[in-house]
Amino acid sequence: MNAEIIGVGTELLLGDIVNSNAQYLSRELAGLGIGVYYQTCVGDNADRLLSAYEIAFSRADIVITTGGLGPTEDDLTKEIAARYFGRELVMHNETLDKIVNMFSSQGQTMVESNKKQALIIEGSHVLPNNNGTAPGILVEHRGKILIMLPGPPNELIPMFEKEVAPELAKRSGQTFVSTVLRLCGIGESAAEAKIKDLIETQTNPTIAPYAKTFEVHFRLTASGATREEALALIEPLKAELYNRFGQDIYAEGSQTLDATVCKLLEDKGLTLATAESCTGGMLASRIVDNSGASAVFVDGTVTYSNEAKISRLGVKPETLAKFGAVSQETAIEMAEGAVRTSGADVGLAVTGIAGPSGGTDEKPAGRVYIGVCICGESSTIELNLKGDRTKIRARAAAIALDFLRRELL
Repeated sequence: MNAEIIGVGTELLLGDIVNSNAQYLSRELAGLGIGVYYQTCVGDNADRLLSAYEIAFSRADIVITTGGLGPTEDDLTKEIAARYFGRELVMHNETLDKIVNMFSSQGQTMVESNKKQALIIEGSHVLPNNNGTAPGILVEHRGKILIMLPGPPNELIPMFEKEVAPELAKRSGQTFVSTVLRLCGIGESAAEAKIKDLIETQTNPTIAPYAKTFEVHFRLTASGATREEALALIEPLKAELYNRFGQDIYAEGSQTLDATVCKLLEDKGLTLATAESCTGGMLASRIVDNSGASAVFVDGTVTYSNEAKISRLGVKPETLAKFGAVSQETAIEMAEGAVRTSGADVGLAVTGIAGPSGGTDEKPAGRVYIGVCICGESSTIELNLKGDRTKIRARAAAIALDFLRRELL
């Protein structure tokens, strides 16, 4: 089977909203063994939407729409679909009752226009929406399938996972299993070069590389008669990737880099303190994004000025005078000072020039030093980063976490 995704909404064409739904659906469909050959974006216009349906069904087995299921007049997705199939829209009383009760429970009165969201295409299958008012709809017609999903991701994603994915998997006659290996510390082109032979000879399982923000992800997908059979096919490929990339692989599945660092610290019974200059709190923010971070994170300081580095962390004035605030020596003293002043086992420090001003020929914008102190043992690395101020700061924070991870290992 192959699919086409149609994003409905003028706001998508105007760039007011990024079409993250198409990215998500393409990734999930690939994991089900369903290829996505086309993605279409169409505004809230009846004629153009009808044309989009006609074109999509001429070249795809499955068409998935996102958006346009709301209560307003310009929400046309199912109305034009009904016209395309030559079917009527009928009231789905169970959905109507649910919408009425939702408004009532919030102390509000449902306006008449909301009844529109309870209309479904005659002969269709309703996909319950437990996070909003508009249900999804699945229509089968002459061997083709139309799946209409709501636009908000917090409604679309749970609906796809609970209602759509199992239905599509059942129809495929195979069980598809995917796992993701997450890498950092290696660029996309270098990572792809190391698996070129695997990609060129792949059949089942398959491997697909994805470039992420400062990371590379490998999605491994296998199909089999059972889940166990598919998993057994993935294992040798996964083992080969671990053999080739080693510590560049920091986690599997959805675990983030900062979550990985927190788990490493917890497993080793260590606590962490951060000391930041150019990143301005980004390190601490990423750590405390994780529930339970209080088990490992004890203190975080932003010491932007030299005076703060001296008074808060005990960086020596002579170190700053001789080597400067942006130096390996200062980064190490910041990390050691974070340990000393907080009582933590591990100190992680970042100091650098985020730019665009402040750089020199000797120390240009993007020069960053990261210091780590683990149980009295200190180490540091130098970075020369490119990009604007925001990207340099974010990349420095990501590399600092990865450097700490590798040192802990």
